[in-house]
Amino acid sequence: MSSTRRRAAVLGSPIAHSLSPVLHRAAYAELGLTGWSYDRFEVDEAALPGFVGRLDETWAGFSLTMPLKRAVIPLLDAVSDTAASVEAVNTVVLTDDGRRLGDNTDIPGMIAALRESGVDKVESAAVLGAGATASSALAALARICAGPVTAYVRGAARAAEMRGWGERLGVEVRIADWADAAEALRAPLVVATTPAGATDFLTGSVPARPGTLFDVLYEPWPTPLAAGWSAHGGAVVGGLDLLVHQAVLQVEQMTGRAPAPLGAMRNAGERALAGR
Repeated sequence: MSSTRRRAAVLGSPIAHSLSPVLHRAAYAELGLTGWSYDRFEVDEAALPGFVGRLDETWAGFSLTMPLKRAVIPLLDAVSDTAASVEAVNTVVLTDDGRRLGDNTDIPGMIAALRESGVDKVESAAVLGAGATASSALAALARICAGPVTAYVRGAARAAEMRGWGERLGVEVRIADWADAAEALRAPLVVATTPAGATDFLTGSVPARPGTLFDVLYEPWPTPLAAGWSAHGGAVVGGLDLLVHQAVLQVEQMTGRAPAPLGAMRNAGERALAGR
């Protein structure tokens, strides 16, 4: 048991929906860290420097969601290679000597979630969407995909962004128009990074023998695409899987205790979602 008072939190805007407090608190309870707390704070880009500047020695670290993952970088003393590769930090650890260290646990979290479902390597993949999560998906695919990744996007600007990320991450990115997104579903691994509702129109196009779908949403769940995928016998990795695996890594970094209790954290997240 540890009764040392330490604080952590998740920052973002909007933040009221975040499941992170549920997951981290479940980990603290399982690890016997009775003096630890984990809260959520509504913080936008303008307020971030002031918030970070006020943190005292009781703080162990904090998590970041949109729109702060890039905005926090100038406020840090060091950033991991993983975070630098996508210019996005979702985890900050405060060291005993006051340094602020940034990392990105979304990328290894994606890989861990896929491996948990038996996906270690694929010959090719498709990504639906081109936002911030899509760049993390490309970084994860750089480690597990042997061949090309086809990105289904809207517009020339998004296409250029994805090509740029591919070049930077060492991934062969092929661009396809969003109107042809049904073709993506034939890939052995499909990563859907789009907002709720964006892929609903694809539900009727799920192939008879689908591969693996990684849908990064967790609420509402299942999405129509995920439900249709499961109905055809395909493997589905959901947003809660990603959220839990990236939170496991955050807990380990902030507390110095490993392994973090994956099962207890997932159970807490499932209970919280069921109660919404």
